[in-house]
Amino acid sequence: MNDQGSSRRATVRIAPDVAGLEEAAAILRAGGLVAFPTETVYGLGADATNGEAVAGIYAAKERPSFNPLIAHVPDLAAAQRQGVFNEAALALAQAFWPGPLTLVVPKAVGCAVSDLATAGLDSVALRVPAHPVAHALLEKVGRPVSAPSANRSGRVSPTAPEHVLGDLDGRIDAVVMAGPTAVGVESTIVSCLGEQPALLRPGGVARQDLERVLGQPLAEAPHHGGEQRGDAPLAPGMLASHYAPNAGVRLDASHVEPGEAALLFGSSPVEGIEAARKALNLSPSGDLAEAAANLFAMMRRLDESGAPTMAVAPIPEWGLGEAINDRLRRAAAPRG
Repeated sequence: MNDQGSSRRATVRIAPDVAGLEEAAAILRAGGLVAFPTETVYGLGADATNGEAVAGIYAAKERPSFNPLIAHVPDLAAAQRQGVFNEAALALAQAFWPGPLTLVVPKAVGCAVSDLATAGLDSVALRVPAHPVAHALLEKVGRPVSAPSANRSGRVSPTAPEHVLGDLDGRIDAVVMAGPTAVGVESTIVSCLGEQPALLRPGGVARQDLERVLGQPLAEAPHHGGEQRGDAPLAPGMLASHYAPNAGVRLDASHVEPGEAALLFGSSPVEGIEAARKALNLSPSGDLAEAAANLFAMMRRLDESGAPTMAVAPIPEWGLGEAINDRLRRAAAPRG
């Protein structure tokens, strides 16, 4: 389905049952666009082997065409048909799949993922999601499914089907209505292209856990976000300004100015909070997993308040805090 067609038809709401997933899989195999849940965020799925279908993702999201897409598959065996796994990649896949980890590996001979989905690179980004609905859908499709976050490009990522519809209703074929996601930030992306694996994007698997399996530190990718080939990111989610709400974002805020929205963390008192237009706490108990799960939904709710600026309390940098802070820094980056 192309974007022009999407503007003339309603987006179908699909139940996450056997019949619904058969319908969703049929839409994907026919070249359509279906949003579905993973354990991280809702993804906007298209047949990764069909360049025209992948183009529909870029059109619906208004996404830069140089930003590659993750191909989702049901298991490691399916991933190995698309990419070449060295010792490090295999160790990470066996430890964290299914789960919120994306591995960037060299394309295998006969890799079916379209060049548009890989942005013309010789590598492919692969993930095996842990969500039972996603797994069942991928099994039924029988092909790799490209699935970036199901939102307009650069906007806050969707953690519930209502968020998807808020951005993409009428622009895509269907949404699998399977409730909120659990992790709430996107997958960690690790490049396994060189001798030392490199962290391209923090996410749902913490750096410390990856390094424990590898038995060595992860290399740091250049440019805070990824190895580059010219102006093309090596992996998804690596543009400097991303996950951006309408409001400006002020990080590490120790006080709230009158009329600002406030995104809090933990139980520490915040000066001026009584003058905030709206305030939400990612985790009053200081739990980073809870904060990650709440991040995008709470940013959306604060943005809906109409406040010109969002004051964000400091978030620890360890564990999932690294991924949370990465998203917040991207949301606060200057916008072109």
